[in-house]
Amino acid sequence: MEKKPTPKPKPPAPKPKTKPEPSEKPNKFRQESDTAKPSEKLRSKPSSATSGQLDPKFKAEKKPLTKEEREAIRKAKAAAKENRQIDKSKSRAEKSGDRLDNAREKLAAQKPVKPPNVFNRLSQAASGEVAVQAHRKIREVERENVGVEAAHETEILGERAGRAAVRHVKRRIRTRPARRVKKAEKQNIKANAELRFREMAKENPELKNNALKRHLHKKRIQKQFKKQANEAAKKAAKKAGKETASLAGKAGEAIVNFVKKNPKVMLILAIGLLLIVIIQSCTAMTLSLFGGMGGGIIGGTTYLAEDADILAAEAAYADMEADLHYRLDNYATLNPGYDEYRFDLDEIGHDPYVLISILSAFQEGAWAFADVQPMLSTLFERQYILTETVTVETRYRTETSTYTDPETGESYTESYEVAYDYYIITVTLENFNLSHLPVYIMSELQLSRYALYMATLGNRPDIFPIHLYPRASTYLTYETYDIPQAYLDADPVFAAMIAEANKYLGYPYVWGGSNPSTSFDCSGYVSWVLNHSGWSVGRLGAQGLYNICTPVSAANARPGDLIFFKGTYAAPDPNGVTHVGIYVGDGMMVHAGNPIGYVSINTAYWQNHFFAFGRP
Repeated sequence: MEKKPTPKPKPPAPKPKTKPEPSEKPNKFRQESDTAKPSEKLRSKPSSATSGQLDPKFKAEKKPLTKEEREAIRKAKAAAKENRQIDKSKSRAEKSGDRLDNAREKLAAQKPVKPPNVFNRLSQAASGEVAVQAHRKIREVERENVGVEAAHETEILGERAGRAAVRHVKRRIRTRPARRVKKAEKQNIKANAELRFREMAKENPELKNNALKRHLHKKRIQKQFKKQANEAAKKAAKKAGKETASLAGKAGEAIVNFVKKNPKVMLILAIGLLLIVIIQSCTAMTLSLFGGMGGGIIGGTTYLAEDADILAAEAAYADMEADLHYRLDNYATLNPGYDEYRFDLDEIGHDPYVLISILSAFQEGAWAFADVQPMLSTLFERQYILTETVTVETRYRTETSTYTDPETGESYTESYEVAYDYYIITVTLENFNLSHLPVYIMSELQLSRYALYMATLGNRPDIFPIHLYPRASTYLTYETYDIPQAYLDADPVFAAMIAEANKYLGYPYVWGGSNPSTSFDCSGYVSWVLNHSGWSVGRLGAQGLYNICTPVSAANARPGDLIFFKGTYAAPDPNGVTHVGIYVGDGMMVHAGNPIGYVSINTAYWQNHFFAFGRP
């Protein structure tokens, strides 16, 4: 029986390959996690067609925001930003206050300068006398040697410069605490003014919408803080003065006692003092020389044009005025053929700051002289209006003729009138005033920029010095006035008028201006105050405001009445009203001068131009 071969055992089935465990081979590019990859999520996402339900992990689409919701979000972000800015301003104000306190403490701890005692003066005099004798001996030798003379002069100059440098360094060291206090006060005033403005702007958002209002409001706040700082400084100076006076008195007593006990040293002391005066004079001369060499230069200006372009524009306009002046002075020579020349001429001239402010407001950025040349001609033609009128009159002149009678031979003379044409030319020049043009040729935005330039003089009060440009504007400070509280309590309408009027103190006078954006002229200012204090008068001129008022005598005038003037400028009607202000009692008014502020009406100028009081 045959044996069946035993079947060979089957090899074991291969194990399926599996991914290595994380512990076996970590992936260095991706951190292992049980969270599925985005691609796996997409593959495992059930189809809505098959399941009919959405996976709760997938959120529903967001609905678009409404206009009101977007506006609310915008306002919330703006409020948050404003709060952050206020917090930053508070932080800056606190830090600047701490720096100011530290600087004041160091200044208070500084020991006062002691006056030199008698022994110091004597030693200084002796050393000075030794130096004088040494130089005298050298001068006796230098006459015979040019080299010695040059070396000696160099030595003298070196000694003077060295003494001046030592004094300068000592003075800088001594005044350093005071200079630090001054710098810290300036920074503290600026920081507190910024904080106060941001807090007020949060309550009154309209303050942020107007560049001119924002600038002047900050200046007004800084002025208030500066006034407080000055008062504090005066008190401190008064206290320090008493201490200094006490020290000086003690030193004086010591000197008197010393002189009484040592009369023989008086001559030496006098010589020493004389030498000290001479040395101080030389030092002062040296310091003056160094000071002249190191003058400061103002770097940046609000006017965006270069100095050369600004001065070139002003010079070109002045040349056109000079040419007009020459033509008028020599009119008869340049225009012959007339029997009579009559002239009615306004004065020729302009304010250079007005010219540059107009050009800068129109250009809206940096400009060069070539950019504004065409506009200079346009402004000149608008400012100066030259009119020539020819009048022909029939006149008569007496002529005589002589003839001889042929029969008798006698001569006869006859007189008779002969008509002829008499030519008269009348030349009229009207200066419209360059500062009156902006309101007619500018948009409100341009007029606002112009007002801002005039309020700051382009931050260049030095570019047109008054001794070279007599018509140039200067920085003008406005006057404040504390109205008695009884007047305000007695009349709520008057109190409302003053509250509105005081908002614009310091604004520049702008002809035709009628709102805070463009600044004001006199009637625009009063009209604005009335319209925001309970009246509705619109925009009226000075004469128009007078026409709507009830005349009031000076004896019966009360706070809140309007006060009118005439002849403050060459108006078409010489008897018409040309200026108006708001009377606040006790001989004071608030009006749009240059700038807007309070002024007494009892001065000779206002009394000579006074017209009437009126009650609106």
